[in-house]
Amino acid sequence: MENAEVILANIAAFMWGVPLVILLVGGGIFFVFHSHFRPYRYLKHALDITLGKYSQQSDEKGQGDISHFQALMLALSGTLGLGNIAGVAVALTLGGAGAIFWMWVTALVGIATKFYTATLAVKYRGYDYQGHLQGGPMYVIREGLGKKWLPLAWLFCIGGMFGALPIFQINQLVQVLRDLIAIPQGLATNEQHFTFDLTIGLILFSTITWIVMGKLSRLTAITSRVVPFMVVLYLLMTLVVLFTYAAQVPQAFLSIFANAFDGSSVAGGVIGAIILIGVQRGAFSNEAGIGTESMAHGAAKTNEPIREGLVATLGPIVDTLLVCTCTALAILATGILDSTLAQQGISGVSLTAFAFEQAMPNIGGYLVALVVFFLSTSTVLTFWYYGSKCAAFLGGVILEKFYVWFYLSLIIVGSISSLNLVINFIDIMYATMAIPTMISTVLLAKKVKLEADHYFTQLKMGIKH
Repeated sequence: MENAEVILANIAAFMWGVPLVILLVGGGIFFVFHSHFRPYRYLKHALDITLGKYSQQSDEKGQGDISHFQALMLALSGTLGLGNIAGVAVALTLGGAGAIFWMWVTALVGIATKFYTATLAVKYRGYDYQGHLQGGPMYVIREGLGKKWLPLAWLFCIGGMFGALPIFQINQLVQVLRDLIAIPQGLATNEQHFTFDLTIGLILFSTITWIVMGKLSRLTAITSRVVPFMVVLYLLMTLVVLFTYAAQVPQAFLSIFANAFDGSSVAGGVIGAIILIGVQRGAFSNEAGIGTESMAHGAAKTNEPIREGLVATLGPIVDTLLVCTCTALAILATGILDSTLAQQGISGVSLTAFAFEQAMPNIGGYLVALVVFFLSTSTVLTFWYYGSKCAAFLGGVILEKFYVWFYLSLIIVGSISSLNLVINFIDIMYATMAIPTMISTVLLAKKVKLEADHYFTQLKMGIKH
């Protein structure tokens, strides 16, 4: 197991090197200027579209399966959750407070990236083996670039099938239940917890299997209700923590900027390491440039690609700039990062949970466990949707059916896996998805600009209503 962790860590470090960071951040900066800042200038319009205030009648006749709001909630259910709660703790542990700054940078340019990827996901939808219209980077590549670029689509699908596996979400969910409930109640110990972990894994396997059998309709019905409520609850919890430690919040906020260019917080003292950690965790948090969320936005019921592109811009704002910042400030303000718990190796979601427990004794940890349970399970459900679509593109009905049961079995595996092993594996798969997604988006950027020019001209003329 230790050898596997080292091997995967080396592969992940290689794939998340300077070239990929340039592709993600540099590509995002290119989209910012190429779009003439429209994703930022029309944020209110994006919110109005999401809330159904624009062109409901025309969208009712559009192709697709779900509303703009449901598409955003489906996309957010894949990004909100452990990327924002456990991922932030991982970023702080590995890169210090400065890593959060680079997560912000990734999110800011990610707004423009999502505008482009989601617009293309609707503009270049394609038919699957069953004749259903689908969206996502693999269809963008096939329909927008042509069949000679299919190897890129296959590469994305391979990354999508394995990157969407539930092992990280389940691993962290079991960890927080074990650390905050099982061990204090004597149901497990730090040394003996296999039985507890496996039992939770089996329970989650049964619950998620029931939902998966209901396909997209049951999935969107659950995510559109659970995600908004859990986000509001988590933000309220964070406000309590920040209010309790109000005197420490300004210093915590300033430390993010002060350490962004200070390499002393990482091994080797290299500033570039902080940037890499921030970009990695930022990409894991909001998935801008990764391409998975495009599959959710590609299912939106609309014939206006720009509309869904604008809706997608709200994702990085909510999950990284808002939720991740709240998590980071809670951890930094409480001082839990410098406590004996962190020194003892407590990391990931448990570190976040202990920060809330410190601010709200006897209830904070349980509330975090509740939020993590719902957000992680909704993420698992959304990732099943992503992975099965990738499997269907690669191998049709046979591979899709096999993948569903393979995916569900990994719920049990994730419950008993090593955190480091899981993180490195997922990082490798995210890099595998990011390469074809960003290359295809850059190549088709001019198509988005033409679409945007037409849409916003008509909007100003009052034709889009």
